[in-house]
Amino acid sequence: MTKDTILITGANGQIGSVLTEALRQRFGEDNVIPTDIRKLDHHVGHFEFLNVLEADHIAELIDRHQVTQIYHLAAILSAKGEQAPLPTWDINMKGLLNILEVAREKKIAKVFNPSSIAVFGTTTPRVNTPQFTVMEPTTVYGISKVAGELWCQYFHTRYGLDVRSVRYPGIIGYQSLPGGGTTDYAVDIYHKAILGQPYECFLKEDTRLPMLYMDDAIRGTLELMDAPADRISIRTSYNLSAMSFTPAEISLEIRKHIPDFKVSYQPDFRQAIADSWTQSIDDSHARRDWGWVPKYDLVSMTEDMLVHLAEQYAVEKVEKLKS
Repeated sequence: MTKDTILITGANGQIGSVLTEALRQRFGEDNVIPTDIRKLDHHVGHFEFLNVLEADHIAELIDRHQVTQIYHLAAILSAKGEQAPLPTWDINMKGLLNILEVAREKKIAKVFNPSSIAVFGTTTPRVNTPQFTVMEPTTVYGISKVAGELWCQYFHTRYGLDVRSVRYPGIIGYQSLPGGGTTDYAVDIYHKAILGQPYECFLKEDTRLPMLYMDDAIRGTLELMDAPADRISIRTSYNLSAMSFTPAEISLEIRKHIPDFKVSYQPDFRQAIADSWTQSIDDSHARRDWGWVPKYDLVSMTEDMLVHLAEQYAVEKVEKLKS
């Protein structure tokens, strides 16, 4: 039996850094090849520099390491993308097309390409957003993700490439810092709380968005990739979610453990992005096809986040949670 070797692009990002460790635990460090356009100072283990705009380099890495699966995470996210729309389009689209074409040529067994709730826009039903619906995004990131979903479906239909995807909502985790998304507040707020600092939120207090804890995001990704191909009925991207909440609601939950935590609100350009997105997600197709079930809600996520961040910062703010 051939042993899988995994290539990860964008491995230093918020999701990529955590997914890399999860894949190493499963496949072994020698069989996971994390790549990025930069190397972190604290990086441990094997690493390869890779610009996803360089198709020849992608092909060379695949040949050299005998890669069988690709997790393509390299992208410019929503908030940063609005500051540089054309370079964002180039990186997000040309990078994906390079991955898909090289994967086709090299007969890669599986490709994972994440999408996002950014594919939805103001014309999309905002509550319990269905799997199949209007997608008219208002950001270059969202536009690139809609196009990417269709390209992934095309490569599967035309060439038989086993490419799979989920539409990530906001991802919250203690393991890594966010990378320029509109839902970043839901990570930053925990860091400020555990450090005893006030937090100024860049969204309005009643802005409701769908969210997913990092542990669930990684587990869901791996469950999708483990599922038999005949169980995958959607080759654009699956809706995926666990909870929806507002900045006011997450602040209230944090105050149950840190009563003196202060939050103020100063909406910026990211408010318009959030206002164009959905408030809650119908992920019934993922539940039906490959058994997706989230484990964390706002209460359990907050407890886990505060405990882990207290350990990271070596502070004693959450004794209630440890008893």
